[in-house]
Amino acid sequence: MTADDISPYPEPEETGETLEENALLKAREGFLRTGLPSLADDTGIAVAALGGAPGVYSSRYAGENVTYADNVRKLLEELAGVPEGSRQASFRCVMALVDGSTQVCWDGEAHGEITLLPCGTNGFGYDPVFYSRELGKTFAEASLEEKNAVSHRGRALRKLAEEVRQIFDGNRE
Repeated sequence: MTADDISPYPEPEETGETLEENALLKAREGFLRTGLPSLADDTGIAVAALGGAPGVYSSRYAGENVTYADNVRKLLEELAGVPEGSRQASFRCVMALVDGSTQVCWDGEAHGEITLLPCGTNGFGYDPVFYSRELGKTFAEASLEEKNAVSHRGRALRKLAEEVRQIFDGNRE
């Protein structure tokens, strides 16, 4: 079976209250629709000065059916008056794998701060305003390779890959 054999289906509504719940909801739906092991993720950005918002609501922070630019604009408006040095933020990604009775999650985080203005043209979402301390630039200023080396999603995927490697290595002995 290939991806071409799978009929498209609508993405399930993200009704979970946590990133884990939403990632599992999407992976379960993929497994139910295809009968194949399904991997899904949910990602959010948490800003300390906003009490952890937007968090699980990151993709719809400015409302339903909005653009990335709308979400970034709302975030910057909410942070108006919060000085540099007090705009700490973290991206978090949860990857969920569902295969019948098996449900496993991995997570990754990236820490930084929200800039005063968007900067850079790469990436998507909140990348133009997320300054990575590790990179010394926003995710939108980073190359794909640089971003993947330190990003929340890259870290979650590396944890998943390491566990899968251990499973396969154990099966070869």
